[in-house]
Amino acid sequence: MIASMGKIREKFFGSKEFYLAVLAIALPIAIQNCFTNFVNLLDNVMVGQMGTLEMSGVSISNQILFVCNLCIFGTVSGGGIFCSQFFGADDYEGVRSSIRFKLIVGLTIITIAILCFVFAGDKLIYLFLSGEKDLDSVNKTLNFGFSYLKIMAIGIPGFLLSQVYASTLREGGETMLPMKAGVTAIITNLVLNYLLIFGHLSFPKLGVNGAAIATVISRYIEAGIIMYKAHTKEKFKYFKGLYRTLIIPRDLFKRIFKAAIPLMLNETFWSLAMSTFVQCYSTRGINAVAGYNIANTLIQVANSTFLAVGSSIGIIIGKLLGANKCDEAVKTDTKLIVFSIMVGSVAGALLIVISPLFPLLYNTSHQAREIATKLIIVQGCFLPLFALRNASYFTLRSGGKILITILTDSLFMWLCPVPIAFILSRLTDLSVPMLFMSVQLSFIFNCIVGIVLIKKKVWVKNIVK
Repeated sequence: MIASMGKIREKFFGSKEFYLAVLAIALPIAIQNCFTNFVNLLDNVMVGQMGTLEMSGVSISNQILFVCNLCIFGTVSGGGIFCSQFFGADDYEGVRSSIRFKLIVGLTIITIAILCFVFAGDKLIYLFLSGEKDLDSVNKTLNFGFSYLKIMAIGIPGFLLSQVYASTLREGGETMLPMKAGVTAIITNLVLNYLLIFGHLSFPKLGVNGAAIATVISRYIEAGIIMYKAHTKEKFKYFKGLYRTLIIPRDLFKRIFKAAIPLMLNETFWSLAMSTFVQCYSTRGINAVAGYNIANTLIQVANSTFLAVGSSIGIIIGKLLGANKCDEAVKTDTKLIVFSIMVGSVAGALLIVISPLFPLLYNTSHQAREIATKLIIVQGCFLPLFALRNASYFTLRSGGKILITILTDSLFMWLCPVPIAFILSRLTDLSVPMLFMSVQLSFIFNCIVGIVLIKKKVWVKNIVK
């Protein structure tokens, strides 16, 4: 019995040194993510003090921006798979080519996105207001959202640059610089929000526009800090000569393109699925949109904990595969997945505890607060499941199994949860919390498939040798 317990512990749990090594990568990412989401939470509360319509307009615009951000994330992640393995193989020229790919494709994506937001943003926002019968509320929410979206579009290039540089630094094992730059930008954003939303210290009172201006400024500050340090510090020599040419060797470009574009499309369709969920919930009216926004703001803070562990899995396992340490990668991955579930369980329990208190911070209706509380409780119960799903996703992605990640991620979303949300929102009178829980339950099957694929070791592959 004791021997059996020892084998279980050895297989599923690491040593103190193991967790310290993981935390050295995950903790700075988690701190930055948590801090970012926490400040977003405070920003959200500040906007929420202005009223339900202002908060709903900003929430809808952020949902649209979310699609663009995940397109960028997908492109960066696709190049990042190669970056991690090039770092493992000590091939810095390969790293530079991967960075150039991130920049070129990313610039193409944001050009298209900015044009869509500026010229068709109002039409996109209106899609989320179909459930509201009060035309005056619809028009005001639309105006708040579109004004916010046009200003936020100015900050998208800054977001791209910070993502390209920060992701590359993390893939090379440097997590402190992105964290410091992110925290600096976040503090700037918070201070400017306080000044520009409410007009304190003789600053103009700009409302939702002030929130957008503060975010845009903070994004360029973050990008500027990271880029300056990356190009001036000797230890980041893989950035040296980055802009001498933007030419990428044809064979390598094809290999990265083959991995990155499907991954980018996966993130695009996944984000569109998430936006579709919000649109389905919005059929229950403005209070449903407000309640979801309140809940989602707190949920994102909790999610950032296990998402950081997932990022660590991609970095650690990618390096091991790039160094041809496949057996070690398999053993390490099992321990990391268990650790991710543990982190998700703790975060989920905290969500449930906070759920009745957090919505009270908002100047909104009792109905919106009630919806938010129930959504937070539901997500708290499901957080360990999503931690497992996230860990499985990064494991499969680390070995370049892009097609499989698409099948188990965005394709699954459109075949299962999206139809469930769409049908139930149109053909039943289910409340928003019941709709939300129905969608979350569907991810159980997705996790089972992920576990099976990981056990089959389909992801154990060196893609840069």
